[in-house]
Amino acid sequence: MTVLPASQISPHHAEHVRLPGGSSELAALRARLAGGRNPDATVVLLPGYTGSKEDFAPILDPLAEAGFEAVAVDLPGQFESPGLPERADHRPRPLGEVVAKLVAELRTDGRPLILLGHSYGGVVAREAVVAGAPVDGLVLLCSGPGALPPGPRRQTLDLGEPVLIEHGIEGAQRLREAQDTASPASREQPAELRAFLRRRFLASAPECLLGMADGLRYEPDRVAELRAAVHAAGLPVLVSCGVSDDAWSIDSQRDMARRLDAEFVLIDSASHSPNTENPAGLVTALVPVWRRWLGSD
Repeated sequence: MTVLPASQISPHHAEHVRLPGGSSELAALRARLAGGRNPDATVVLLPGYTGSKEDFAPILDPLAEAGFEAVAVDLPGQFESPGLPERADHRPRPLGEVVAKLVAELRTDGRPLILLGHSYGGVVAREAVVAGAPVDGLVLLCSGPGALPPGPRRQTLDLGEPVLIEHGIEGAQRLREAQDTASPASREQPAELRAFLRRRFLASAPECLLGMADGLRYEPDRVAELRAAVHAAGLPVLVSCGVSDDAWSIDSQRDMARRLDAEFVLIDSASHSPNTENPAGLVTALVPVWRRWLGSD
């Protein structure tokens, strides 16, 4: 039997659900505890640019086994969640307001709730907390204080915008496939995974891709505002990234943690996506911190 590496198509026991998301519903994967046990807390997981709830597939069951109900969502315009009307609606602040409302709905049972945002999802999570989301802890995973710094990822956004505007989502996908052809890692992906990633990208709302790209290129550093919000609410914060993260630099993320009076943890054997590159290492890093936050360690 061939054992495939962890990825967006990793098997799990989470159920597909629809959750309130402002003007429409958000698609989500919800991993409940086996045997009807009550979880220690709910963990809401926000994906990054061009991502989806499936980015967290490898950690859903392990989190549930550790006592945390995991809820991974598609942000508006991602994969199976309807997009918002305008490009600007997908910038961090308006999406943060959507997430803040979602968190408030999920907190009606009074259970503690921890918010984790990966990459662009981390910038959105920041805005949700600034907007007053009633969370009990915040994790910024492979995310930064503001816009992406100059580099290959930023260049890809610059190249992709005119293609998406002129040729639509199909033209943007052709560009992605041409870029992937030059990547050994992409060529080694199983055919089933490549098919899923293609289907997911083609399902994305163009306004979402354009608006999120704007956020990644132009979002200001708002760490001071987040610091004020978490201090006022007494919220614990964890900043974490892979030891080889190639989006925001490790130094910039470490400095963000310092400015937030937050813990900082590096995940071994991982780059920008520990959730798929080293899911076991990520869960091992997260769970003890969360239990300490909840006073259950």
